[in-house]
Amino acid sequence: MTLPAVTRGIAQFWDDSIVPSLVEYIRIPAKSPHFDPAWEKNGYIDAAVEHAAAWCRGNAIPGMKLEIVRLPGKTPVLLVEVPGEGNGTVLVYGHLDKQPEMSGWREGFGPWSPLLEDGKLYGRGGADDGYAVFCAFAVIRHLREQRRAHGRIVILIECCEESGSYDLPAYLDALEARIGAPDLVVGLDSGCGNYDQLWGTASLRGLLNGVLTVEVLSEGVHSGDASGVVPSSFRIARLLLDRLEDSATGAIAGPVFQAAIPAERGEQARAAAAVLGEEIWRKFPFVPGMRPSPTELETLILNRTWRPALSVIGAEGLPPAPSAGNVLRPKTSLVLSLRLPPTVPAERAARELKSLLENNPPYGARVRFDYAQAADGWNAPPTEPWLKTALEKASTAHFGKSAMWMGEGGTIPFMAMLGAKFPQAQFLITGVLGPHSNAHGPNEFLHIEYSKRLTACVADVLAAHAGRSKEGR
Repeated sequence: MTLPAVTRGIAQFWDDSIVPSLVEYIRIPAKSPHFDPAWEKNGYIDAAVEHAAAWCRGNAIPGMKLEIVRLPGKTPVLLVEVPGEGNGTVLVYGHLDKQPEMSGWREGFGPWSPLLEDGKLYGRGGADDGYAVFCAFAVIRHLREQRRAHGRIVILIECCEESGSYDLPAYLDALEARIGAPDLVVGLDSGCGNYDQLWGTASLRGLLNGVLTVEVLSEGVHSGDASGVVPSSFRIARLLLDRLEDSATGAIAGPVFQAAIPAERGEQARAAAAVLGEEIWRKFPFVPGMRPSPTELETLILNRTWRPALSVIGAEGLPPAPSAGNVLRPKTSLVLSLRLPPTVPAERAARELKSLLENNPPYGARVRFDYAQAADGWNAPPTEPWLKTALEKASTAHFGKSAMWMGEGGTIPFMAMLGAKFPQAQFLITGVLGPHSNAHGPNEFLHIEYSKRLTACVADVLAAHAGRSKEGR
């Protein structure tokens, strides 16, 4: 599709200024503090924030106030305040910290080695979600150049999101007076179902991460001597997981882990299934012959967005294959990742899971479940008519297709925080993480064309917000 004339200025700004700066940002291994405990000493997070701040100053918006805010012992945030003509306030959120490297990058590609190919910018953090602050500035510049009114805009960019945003609440409290009471929150850290239209995120699942450890011996012994007498710690772990998950279907047992799916979310899932078709599952790199479970498209969407699901994401106590001798191992530790429905309280689910796994252990084995992260999900408040209309008009204008809504299967802890902090606000949670963009994995990329059109859509929404504010006034 040819870019509409009104967005050509945005596209040029992306090509001339944003993409070159993102290339330099990708080179910075600004891993989130969970993955780089020595982040203060290493200085990469500070380098990423300083890089973004320098770019913002070089593309200064008249009247803006910019500050890197640092609370003791916490990752910094970048705060930008831009005055507006409307009486409303818009909070635009993004982050600059990154996931770790991950193996499996294509030859010639790498997490800290930016590479442009076929309109995509490869490298860690560009799409998740380093582009956000640059996109926000492009939005405001475009509105100013087009002489379109906008409300007061606050841009908040944190550096702890990939670790669960545990530093963010302190900043929300410390900066409360400066942020004010936004009536629109724009989060640029989500996904899109395809690259053909604007997508809004309707919900996010919660997350419970923890380590299940099963001990049967004080030291390893010869498997030929002990097997058949000493139950395997791995088999006991399997028995314990059976209490939670049906291994044949993946269904999670227990009412505390379940939530009723709102009718509107079911309707949105049906609409998304009709638009996306088999791309819902074909976007994943299945090995030949592998198929999804189940196969009904609407069910797959709701499984991914509103139903609990378990993944074993790590293990300890298992030697590498070349070093595995005939030893009955003393213990097995499995790292569990349990995705929760958006409205299930994560802490309550964590306590229930700990009790479920630890009570009455098979054969009297020593069993312990330690959970490190219990993050609530988020379900969007009812969308006001002005925002629905603005999204539809923006998507039609810049993509030629209607806007779509769909839940996301991942967890973005800041959303629950912002939802609780600003209950009066409307939310537009969107992003550029579409098919094959592979956030957190190898070969992550930013789809540049989609990012340009998304920028134009957000600009239209902010203009509509200003118009709505004037009508209210």
